[in-house]
Amino acid sequence: MNITKLNNEAGVTRMKQARLVLEDGTMFTGTSFGSEGASVGEVVFNTGITGYQEVLSDPSYCGQIVTMTFPLIGNYGITRDDFESIRPFVHGFVVREHEEVPSNWRAQLSVSELLKEYGIIGISGIDTRMLTRIIRNHGAMKGILTTGSQSQAELLEMMAASKLMTDQVSRVSTRNVIHVPGDRERVVLVDFGSKSGILRELTKRGCDVVVVPHDTTADEIRKLNPDGIQLSNGPGDPKDVLHAANMIKELLGEVPIFGICLGHQLFALACGADTEKLKFGHRGGNHPVKDLASGRCYITSQNHGYTVNEASIGSTELEVTHINNNDKTIEGLKHKKYPAFSVQYHPEAAPGPFDSSYLFDQFVDMIREHKLNNPLPPRQAQIAARAAAAAKAAPKGEFAYAQK
Repeated sequence: MNITKLNNEAGVTRMKQARLVLEDGTMFTGTSFGSEGASVGEVVFNTGITGYQEVLSDPSYCGQIVTMTFPLIGNYGITRDDFESIRPFVHGFVVREHEEVPSNWRAQLSVSELLKEYGIIGISGIDTRMLTRIIRNHGAMKGILTTGSQSQAELLEMMAASKLMTDQVSRVSTRNVIHVPGDRERVVLVDFGSKSGILRELTKRGCDVVVVPHDTTADEIRKLNPDGIQLSNGPGDPKDVLHAANMIKELLGEVPIFGICLGHQLFALACGADTEKLKFGHRGGNHPVKDLASGRCYITSQNHGYTVNEASIGSTELEVTHINNNDKTIEGLKHKKYPAFSVQYHPEAAPGPFDSSYLFDQFVDMIREHKLNNPLPPRQAQIAARAAAAAKAAPKGEFAYAQK
């Protein structure tokens, strides 16, 4: 009995082949799901057991082909309410086993349907353990994911001709100013590719949040009268976003600042430290981080490929507050003089443990203390001061009235 023929007659579509080729020439052949075509990106891995839809919708993965090390992906489907941004930004999705039919009453889509909707290629049925070990041993590298019939040599040529993205932040950041009203402290959230979880944590504490684009200037932020500034996570190399580091440098000391992930790295650059690329990065929900003040270890959610260079801290006004217990890289900083601090990991979790959500409370407390110690003059006095400054700067002499 011809099983394939029976399946085809029953209207069951045969699965299409997909291939992943790394820049070192290693090729993996598996089964395609999601969209079709070809996509180039940096191949990375995430060690999370759950949370694949938060991974897919995390803007920090923009430009990357993400490998999930947990073998079964898709079993609980996709629920829009759990997205961390408006859409997925990954350039490809690699899994050991993909479940086409989710078992979850909340599921609205399968992973394959989501990927197809946004033109993202998925590959399943490959040895993700082997792929992960290659990345761990040799570092994150460029790869091409395709459902086409090109030869391996042709795919390597296509990959060599394609450059990895350097403008990810401008692609994922909001283009408009967005106001999320609250009745307490006003926080300007600078969006470098912010996850929804950061906004949720701020609004949960009653903050009046104004979300601004990545290229908002210091003067534009001042006009919003913030009580504090939140620097979000985001994709790529922090040195591709130096305009943001300059903005942070200009605002340091004026209001409290809290940086997360890319925001942490930009805060470090603004203070004179340096950043460098990690061999294969930290991506997952089980990374141990030590608080140097208390000695306590927190299990954290992480997603980054760059870190702050430890040797560069010595010549700055920064103090290391947290370190990674696995590789001892810097996970937290605070300014010795100004009310500003940052962490490399994700205290908003999503996915991952909420052990570090207290940092948002710490940020709000810092804002309140700063306002108490630095009271603003009454608004009428501020307006009068601006009017006096404008009058002083005005040209001297008689006014030239327009003649009719």
